[in-house]
Amino acid sequence: MVDTSSYKVGIVLSLEDKSKSGGKPLKVCSVNIGGDPICVVTNAHNVRQSSRLVVAPIGSTIINDEGEEMEIKKTAVGGVMSEGMFCDSRMLGWGSGSSGIAAQVPDSFEVGSAPPTSKPGSPPTASSESAIPAVEVKPLFEKKLTKEEKKKLAEERKAARKAAKEAKKAAES
Repeated sequence: MVDTSSYKVGIVLSLEDKSKSGGKPLKVCSVNIGGDPICVVTNAHNVRQSSRLVVAPIGSTIINDEGEEMEIKKTAVGGVMSEGMFCDSRMLGWGSGSSGIAAQVPDSFEVGSAPPTSKPGSPPTASSESAIPAVEVKPLFEKKLTKEEKKKLAEERKAARKAAKEAKKAAES
């Protein structure tokens, strides 16, 4: 497991689409992770202006696609110097999410703060399940009654009406 303590929550201030010859289009992003903005070059298609994402800045360690630890360094990507990398759910150990999709976090996480330890909005853990009240789930459709069940129900209703009528007569007398 990689130490994610150096990862930061960042917000994309601006981005510019840049074509990469013979491959996926790149996005050159100016990202605020607290302090001066850094430049991050990515091919993640879900990165937009004002996106709040998890960033591994220079000096951070990530696990690459081959499962090896790799330190983030200032590197030229598509002819532009990149000073960090957007993290995906796998890199953060969130368990779910696609590889190569930048991990987004809600606006409640401050820019420059540490990212959450689990995917925001993921199902609660066993310890927090007791705090959730139980909800009765009703079926969409009722079961059809058989002829015998319908007759029995009709007889019960008829008997209830008759008893109510007799009780009313007794109360009037």
